[in-house]
Amino acid sequence: MNLQKDGAINSVENIQLLNFIDLGQEEKEMILEWRNHPKVRKWMYNQERIELEEHLRFIDSLKSRNDRLYFLVKKQDEYIGVIDFTQLVKKVSVHVGIYSNPNLKGNGIILLHTTIDYSFKNLKVKRVFLEVFAENDKAYNLYKKFNFKEISEKIINNKKVICMELKKKRACKKHILEIRDRN
Repeated sequence: MNLQKDGAINSVENIQLLNFIDLGQEEKEMILEWRNHPKVRKWMYNQERIELEEHLRFIDSLKSRNDRLYFLVKKQDEYIGVIDFTQLVKKVSVHVGIYSNPNLKGNGIILLHTTIDYSFKNLKVKRVFLEVFAENDKAYNLYKKFNFKEISEKIINNKKVICMELKKKRACKKHILEIRDRN
């Protein structure tokens, strides 16, 4: 159950994935600032403010783990967000998460496309899972546009969470063609 840990240039033009474990201090602090931003934090399961020491310990722990992979996503010269891959079952499935740089707009599609592409192309899974608070209409509608289907619900922090799945064969036509062309 090994996740690929090397940074990669994604199929989305001018996208670079920077592994958290390879980041400099300034980049790590920038990510923490985003994660603690009210626009981001309100959609996380842990909605408490995270301290720098805890954040750095988490990133350091990724060096010895093979069940989690976190990337800072850079488009050209701008950091646009974070994508993560957890609970990988090799060549079967992975759970993913994304959040955008709260100071920018319009990068959700790029982040989601990059996440899906990496899941199918690099991790070679057949299914991608994600979870979204039911009240997060913007994210939910984006996932639906990419053909994610609802598979279950649960309650986290007294809020309804929708669990969704994307099977490789259901991925949007353009995405499937890209995957087929490269394999």
